[in-house]
Amino acid sequence: MRKAKAKKLPLAADPKYNDTLVSRFVNNIMWQGKKDASLTIFYDALDKVGKQTGENGYDIWRKALSNVTPGVEVRSRRIGGATFQIPSEVRPDRKVSLSIKWLVRFARERNGRSMADKLANEIVAASKGEGGAFKKKEDTHRMAEANKAFAHFRV
Repeated sequence: MRKAKAKKLPLAADPKYNDTLVSRFVNNIMWQGKKDASLTIFYDALDKVGKQTGENGYDIWRKALSNVTPGVEVRSRRIGGATFQIPSEVRPDRKVSLSIKWLVRFARERNGRSMADKLANEIVAASKGEGGAFKKKEDTHRMAEANKAFAHFRV
């Protein structure tokens, strides 16, 4: 039997925008505990987004995150010796987590000089409904749609 479920620790808001979502994003960019470097990367990326689009970089980032956020995903489940991909709704906390991870991952995979450049380009692309992270969301939704016939196996 398991003990009590671990409590979620409250996340401190970031200094510039006073937003905990920014802190979550920065924590996902971070490597080897270098939070100051990841904060610099994030703020530089938002400045570059602002220059590219002529709008507020923070608003564009929020729009990009909402564009990349998935609604459904497929989960594998073994039933009678066969493995089925069963579509299921994504929990709200996991939605945000997935969208952040996808944005950071596809920004890292992009070509560019600095991480700030790559992140800025991925944010702009995601806000327009294109780019790797947006494609990942579309693919996830398409997989769920294709496996809709197995939705009755959902637990």
